Amino acid sequence: MTSSDPTPSLHDFAPLWDELGRQSFPVGALYVVATPIGNVADISLRAIRVLSLVDAVGCEDTRNTRQLMARLGLSTPLFSAHQHNERETAQKVLSRLQAGERIALVSDAGTPAVSDPGALIVDAVLDAGFPVISIPGASAAIAALSVSGLDTSRFQFIGFLPSKSAQREQLLADLASSTACLIFYEAPHRIHDTALALLHAFGPDRRIVIAREISKLFEQIHRCRLAEAEDWLSADVNRQRGEFVVIVEGARRADDPASSEARRVLDVLLAELPVSQAAALAAKITGMKKNALYQLALDTPPKNTPQAE
Repeated sequence: MTSSDPTPSLHDFAPLWDELGRQSFPVGALYVVATPIGNVADISLRAIRVLSLVDAVGCEDTRNTRQLMARLGLSTPLFSAHQHNERETAQKVLSRLQAGERIALVSDAGTPAVSDPGALIVDAVLDAGFPVISIPGASAAIAALSVSGLDTSRFQFIGFLPSKSAQREQLLADLASSTACLIFYEAPHRIHDTALALLHAFGPDRRIVIAREISKLFEQIHRCRLAEAEDWLSADVNRQRGEFVVIVEGARRADDPASSEARRVLDVLLAELPVSQAAALAAKITGMKKNALYQLALDTPPKNTPQAE
């Protein structure tokens, strides 16, 4: 780099590449390699090193992986490892590991075995006593969660919802009381139905994050209330295209000042009393802290509320 051009060049990464050359990559091991979910530049140097070093790469779709390998300048042999041949492929992988080969496993995009094929192969390799080494990288779920602005201290990955409405409704009903952020994957032809199902299951007030085409040219990250999600999707046909990660904030805890019961009590009192008096009385009724209820009243004041003292 120079002072006039701070952009790093490939030459600037040579020390990292040299360091990778000194690292150990055991033979007879399965390498689970995360690949880009959109922007090919998200590939890690370690992933490139592994894909160049292994004897073969198991792929969800060899056509997609061949394109990625070509862009990386690699020609490592590929073999098919998808959901319809996973058990059979696991036995072939075990034979190759037994022969002392290094094998990589990739999906079309993101991390294998996370709503993608790979879990059965990893399970078989571990059961056989061979090492499985993670080469971390892109994950649509974590990428969306990181820009959600929601409370991410607890989250639950659900993946794709059942296609049948009865099963979908039952699953969502079971999740309705969870206080963790809920992470879903969804396809474009089902995003409308999913938005409506989430609204029906969780109510209008919870926030939802709709992350579309993460790391791709037409990426969109939109946050709103569940009551507004379907209208936002309908406002532009382009918002219904691509691959989706949908995040719904968790249910309020019963002792959370913003819980529906605390809000209901506070709203009733605010219709008749100034903010400070309403908060003090709501604290006595609910057993919650006055300061938290006072702040809640200031953050979301009902219409026609008397002014604070």
